[in-house]
Amino acid sequence: MSSPRNEEPARAGGELGEAALLPATLDLYLDLHRHPELSGAEARTAATFANWLEADGFRVLRGVGGHGVAAELRNGDGPAVLLRAELDALPVAEATGAAYASTATAPGPDGRAVPVSHACGHDVHLACAAAAARLLAARRDRWRGTLLVVGQPAEETLSGAGALLADGLYERITVPGTVLAQHTAPFPAGMVAHADGPVLAASTALSVVFEGDGGHVATAHLAADPLRAAAASVLRLAALSRPGGPYVTASALHTGDGDPAANVIPTRAELRVSVRAFSESAVRGATAAVERAVRAEAASAAVPPRVTLTVLSRSGVTRSDPDTAEAVRAAHRASFGPARVTGWPGSAATEDFPLLTGAGAPLHGHPGIRGAYWMLGATGPAQWSAAPGADPAAKLATLPTNHSPRFLPDPRLTLGTGTAAMAAAALACLARTPAT
Repeated sequence: MSSPRNEEPARAGGELGEAALLPATLDLYLDLHRHPELSGAEARTAATFANWLEADGFRVLRGVGGHGVAAELRNGDGPAVLLRAELDALPVAEATGAAYASTATAPGPDGRAVPVSHACGHDVHLACAAAAARLLAARRDRWRGTLLVVGQPAEETLSGAGALLADGLYERITVPGTVLAQHTAPFPAGMVAHADGPVLAASTALSVVFEGDGGHVATAHLAADPLRAAAASVLRLAALSRPGGPYVTASALHTGDGDPAANVIPTRAELRVSVRAFSESAVRGATAAVERAVRAEAASAAVPPRVTLTVLSRSGVTRSDPDTAEAVRAAHRASFGPARVTGWPGSAATEDFPLLTGAGAPLHGHPGIRGAYWMLGATGPAQWSAAPGADPAAKLATLPTNHSPRFLPDPRLTLGTGTAAMAAAALACLARTPAT
């Protein structure tokens, strides 16, 4: 992967006039970035997105599966293609130093205020999808079929895609033949990346609760100690991870209420665990290993605490349909040039995108929906130059990643490329008409 320094600006494709729309796209992005909303609370974001699409002549449905937005534009006979982007942000305090950085807060799960920011790039995805939809709506002479655009709620909690479908998404709009999505990542802006295999991993998120009757630290040997069992499990679970997957991570440990007393053994400790791998079978196997490990750890105590496991979320492997991926990759090469279209090795990050496709099984009575998913470079030239490292691989290892407080896409390069990438992908899947 080459550095973007001293290279010509990324070609925007030019086919639909993407460059002329960039100022409006940038304004939309900045507005979304300054006003992030947590999963399930995306009311303002959804309204902003829906209003944009309505202004371009789409039939828009609001409040689908929560705050979800679904829009449809019919343009004669032909394929139905859905562009998907996410509405939600994260409980992360932005530390980018940008003039437009988020200072928003919102109630967290326990009612206490938490900082909120678009530390994963969902604001970029929304702005690019909205801009691509506007371009395609303005150039209906170039394609035939049905263009669908969905703003999905609650992707970060892996619940939004399922909520859309449970609320009858595919009964309320034309069923797509193809679903397209892209995601920002920390590699040079102006580039896109495609995977030949899995793009993102499958996952299971677990809550493991240890419970006892509490007690005094002076007689700890007489009490079931949930905290000790949970803490020991953290170390035991780390041994279940393997290079290349599965990846098992204890991500949070909560115990007691309020300010804990130093002389009280708590009655409850909760451990959050993430299990990820590049196949659903590997995730199932690792999840079973997690259960065996935590129960064994609890049972080894002199007074064993009770253990309860609850699945919080599941997601499948995100992979592109091979034929659709090749068509989209070819469209991107034509738009940007081969040097700006690179490979993607697969990431242990996870998505609920597969639920919107027919990946692996018929879904809500609509089997055979194809999907294509690619990665969008977000690191600008200045950030790339400043990143330590003597070669691209070393620089990539030091860049702020998605979910970091310092993750910040380069607005112009990322939006311009992302809009062109989404529009080109849609045109590759819709019925084309001759250029005029």
